[in-house]
Amino acid sequence: MTRLINLLKRIASWKTLLPLLALYFFFNGYLLNNAEKRMNELAGSEVGVIDLTFGFNPQKTLDMVAAYGDEGRAYYARTELTTDIAYPVIYAFLFGIILMLLYKNTRLEKISALPFLTMLFDFAENATIVTLLNSHPNVSGMVANLCEVFKLLKWGSIMIMLLLILGGLISLIFRRKAAKA
Repeated sequence: MTRLINLLKRIASWKTLLPLLALYFFFNGYLLNNAEKRMNELAGSEVGVIDLTFGFNPQKTLDMVAAYGDEGRAYYARTELTTDIAYPVIYAFLFGIILMLLYKNTRLEKISALPFLTMLFDFAENATIVTLLNSHPNVSGMVANLCEVFKLLKWGSIMIMLLLILGGLISLIFRRKAAKA
């Protein structure tokens, strides 16, 4: 973890933040958005994406897997193994750099590693989704449950990360106001 923190310290700047922000929006606004549209087209209905569902509902996930159809499942699996491998790496570095910029040289700077834990949860979620997609109709309830656990861990760590960013921004504002006074 020390190596990761040191790497983030070294690269945390506007010069790295802005290109990562552009990549993040390109993935969200174009690649992943178009992938979802294509999956829904192949399914013939608005099924949505398992990755974006909230809560613990293995049956809903299994129903979604069935609803994609053969072509939709194949397309979704390809997307998970390509675009959704790169996306977590991009957001982990983006949010890691944001956290490092906010908490650098404080006792909390190690929290900048949290996005990489989120990335690992996302990878585990993706692996279970691909397993479910590729094993249909012989899907495993155990894998569906694991998928739900990894989704909860991913979304929980994202919420913590966003709260830390918000807290860091508020703290930065107060520090700057105090410095001007």
